[in-house]
Amino acid sequence: MKITAVIITKNEEKNIARCLDSLQRVADEIIVIDAFSQDKTAQICQKYPNLTFIKRPWEGYAAAKNYGNSLAKTAYILSIDADEVLSEALQQEITEMKPILRGGYLLPRLNHVGNQPVRSCGWYPDAKVRLFPHDEANWVGDYVHEKLSFQGNISVLKHDLWHFTYQSATQFDEKMQNYAILSAKEWVVKGKNMTWLWMLLKVVFKFIHIYIFKGGFLDRQNGWLVSTLMSKSVYWKYLALQKMYFPMRKRPSFSFSMSKIAAVSKAFGIF
Repeated sequence: MKITAVIITKNEEKNIARCLDSLQRVADEIIVIDAFSQDKTAQICQKYPNLTFIKRPWEGYAAAKNYGNSLAKTAYILSIDADEVLSEALQQEITEMKPILRGGYLLPRLNHVGNQPVRSCGWYPDAKVRLFPHDEANWVGDYVHEKLSFQGNISVLKHDLWHFTYQSATQFDEKMQNYAILSAKEWVVKGKNMTWLWMLLKVVFKFIHIYIFKGGFLDRQNGWLVSTLMSKSVYWKYLALQKMYFPMRKRPSFSFSMSKIAAVSKAFGIF
């Protein structure tokens, strides 16, 4: 059974080569849908055989992935992000299963902060259906957190897909802000809002939930960083919502400054 790897990109020059290198044993063709990157993403991709690089205006995660899938010439799709890497064990596992692929497959993801894996905070195994029949699945979702619609049987692979989520505390924070804006847009469409008091309670609960109940303390410095920035993301969502609903209103500031977080992260040796 042949496999097409589909990747969506925008300014991924720091990640894409590592991702593509890990696909060489597994993918019979690779399709990259690029939202007009302004860095060296295109030049790096052009060095790889069996790779089709297509520039396309951004219309959302689901639309970009579905378009890439529609171009595939194989029976199976492997959907992978530019900051993800097939571990050597996972490469071997998929290669051995290619002749007998059937239904969809959950890939356990091991998220990393910097180069350090995070197995707590509710981040592991973070399994996603990423290997599936070409003609039996499609992505749905308008803003963020696209989901795969697939009704067939699903099996679980044993080995990890490595996700190099964030390379610095600042990048972590920036991504959280971007996701918050997308989530806020979705909330506006649904008519939802968030008061200042509710935001404050959510921030506190988010930190406690991740650091205590999801075992963030077990990962020590990484757990502290993830818990802090994930709780701060609640504030970013609140801020984005209030800017959409009340653009002239003053908003409370958040006490966790990025300079403090970055300094502590550096002292802990996380990045």
